[in-house]
Amino acid sequence: MAIKLHVGESDNDTHVSPDLVKPIIDRVKSKEAAPFLTETSTLYKGRRSNAIDHIIQAFDHGFTYEKLGAPFIMADGLSGNTEIEVQINGMIFDKVSIAREVVFADALIAVSHPTGHPQMALGASIKNLGMGLSSRIGKLRQHSSVKPYVDAKACTFCRKCIQWCPVDAIIEKKGKAFILEEKCIGCGECLSVCNFDAVRYNWGVESTDLQKRVAEHALGVILNKRSHCFFFNFLIDMTQGCDCYANRQERNMPDVGILASSDPVAIDQATLDLTADRHGRSIARKSEPGLDATIQLEHAEKIGLGTRSYDLQSL
Repeated sequence: MAIKLHVGESDNDTHVSPDLVKPIIDRVKSKEAAPFLTETSTLYKGRRSNAIDHIIQAFDHGFTYEKLGAPFIMADGLSGNTEIEVQINGMIFDKVSIAREVVFADALIAVSHPTGHPQMALGASIKNLGMGLSSRIGKLRQHSSVKPYVDAKACTFCRKCIQWCPVDAIIEKKGKAFILEEKCIGCGECLSVCNFDAVRYNWGVESTDLQKRVAEHALGVILNKRSHCFFFNFLIDMTQGCDCYANRQERNMPDVGILASSDPVAIDQATLDLTADRHGRSIARKSEPGLDATIQLEHAEKIGLGTRSYDLQSL
């Protein structure tokens, strides 16, 4: 059983703590299942952009086998390109690139920490699945509207991107790497191997498009195990920015509690509703008032990821 979480960037202290994940692991083990904690590498440069640094970061934040009794396994390999193409009935994609070990897992629990998000307004279960469990190519397809390019000032011409490009779309030009847009297939290999942050992408996909793309990747994550998935949203320590920010953030609304559901769409809808009911504005509306977080929910419902209707039971 894969347990997807977010270990937080370097100085982040509002992510869901290991102490709150431990009871979930213990419950899984009591059913004689084999849980493993899992994550994928980020597109941006930081302490979670490759498997080695990401695992060290997880350990630094307390997600260790000694403390939790479950191993931490990167789902997308060393550099974020270990993946499986999953066929879906999407409205944008007919197949999506998902981290391989998640596809191979028999079951999935997603432990999500709802926050604001600068492009999606809400980062919760749908984002944790779609963006958090896609491979590097999947993330690229969600975020990027054009092919990559090389920042000549940052390029040291180490030739590593040329070596790894599968279609020979990178050449030397004036002593720097140069990507031939007409040959590029947008696979993201150059991004994964560049050690100097010289490969850049256009991150300007509009919020509406991004939210829909993330929802369709989330569908690919759960498609082969729909009846063996469960979702937790920890509505505590909520902040304007997501846990990817490498700094301590101020809480922007009081805690609400913990939500649990077998439906990732319903739990995110309840997250918006409960934060709005308790505090006048939802976590999304308070964090990013110019964006509409319901786009991801509407699209997710249309493609069959889940339903926005729910019955709330208080325990």
